[in-house]
Amino acid sequence: MADSTPLLSQPNSAESQSTTPPLEKHRPSLDSTIERCIGVFGWAQFFQTLLISLAWLFDAQQTFISVFTDAYPTWHCTTHPHGCDSVSNICYLPRNSWAWDWPSYTSIISEWKLECSSSIITGLPASSFFMGCLVGGFVLATLADSSLGRKNMIFLSCLTMSLSSLLTVFSTNIWVYSALRLVCGFGRATIGTSALVLTAELVGKRWRGQVGVIGFFCFTIGFLSLPAIAYLNRGSSWRSLYLWTSIPGIFYSMLVHFFVRESPRWLFVRGRKEEAVATLKSIATPSRSSCLTWSFSEVSFQEERCNNGNIFSTIKMLVQKRWAFRRLLPVLVIGFGSGMVYYGMPLGLGNLSFNLYLSVTLNALAEIPSSLITMLLIGTQLLRW
Repeated sequence: MADSTPLLSQPNSAESQSTTPPLEKHRPSLDSTIERCIGVFGWAQFFQTLLISLAWLFDAQQTFISVFTDAYPTWHCTTHPHGCDSVSNICYLPRNSWAWDWPSYTSIISEWKLECSSSIITGLPASSFFMGCLVGGFVLATLADSSLGRKNMIFLSCLTMSLSSLLTVFSTNIWVYSALRLVCGFGRATIGTSALVLTAELVGKRWRGQVGVIGFFCFTIGFLSLPAIAYLNRGSSWRSLYLWTSIPGIFYSMLVHFFVRESPRWLFVRGRKEEAVATLKSIATPSRSSCLTWSFSEVSFQEERCNNGNIFSTIKMLVQKRWAFRRLLPVLVIGFGSGMVYYGMPLGLGNLSFNLYLSVTLNALAEIPSSLITMLLIGTQLLRW
């Protein structure tokens, strides 16, 4: 009779247990655990979002303040009123034949006698400000992810911007003025990105689009407040505009330092678990706060720490992963073009023969409908395309 050996042998149980690798226990990710705790939007999160987004308001004021402080004042003839009709440049007229319509201290052009200077000199303060933004963007970009964190980055940026703006009041010439505008631009370079990231990390995924638009809405409000402040101080020194915008910015920086919460995700990645849990407890709704006692006991931090260990990790990733760079490059080109138009139009309003206060007001009002429409549609399928 043929041997009835089974086709599939049955290994003994002891050998099977020794050769079969044990299944790894699934560990939830950090993002999913935080989402489970703060996914429901509450009043504490709304307060944090609103307080952080106010940084955009002071950012807008310092960005466009030169529209009024560096404006070319209007003038009139004093000796030959009808002989000036065909003359558009006062540099072709004797100095005693014309006068400014307002006191000379209302603009840096008239106070420092720059009416006949080249456009390079008169445009130096605005150019210095944006040069400072460019340098600050490269130098300070990684500090919010590495050593300082989002909250401290907003605090230091707003404080630097506001203090340099306050010191601008004591400028004695165009060169000191331009240097302080450079420092101001350097300080405000990361306000928008840090505020946007911090608000997004304090709420659930469902609400990140809406709270992000709140920052842009506050930027519009800050832009809109400038012509109102300038109109109320018309006839006063251009230095009063810097006082009215810098001192509230300093007080706001103190509010950020004492009342704004740090990103719980950043705290966990940096190994500050107790502070992260305390932050989540302060902003989570009562129905979700009970999960904080056990949710983070088995969270995997290895991947997050790996990605945040080096402050130049983003640059290395772009070099290694060329597909990411190819996607980022068109965004940079679009941002450059839109930024040139967006900032160029308001800053050039002083060259037009329109009422400056009304022109800036209408320019700022045009942004409000777009912010409101985006806030309503950003979570829908329409904008996901």
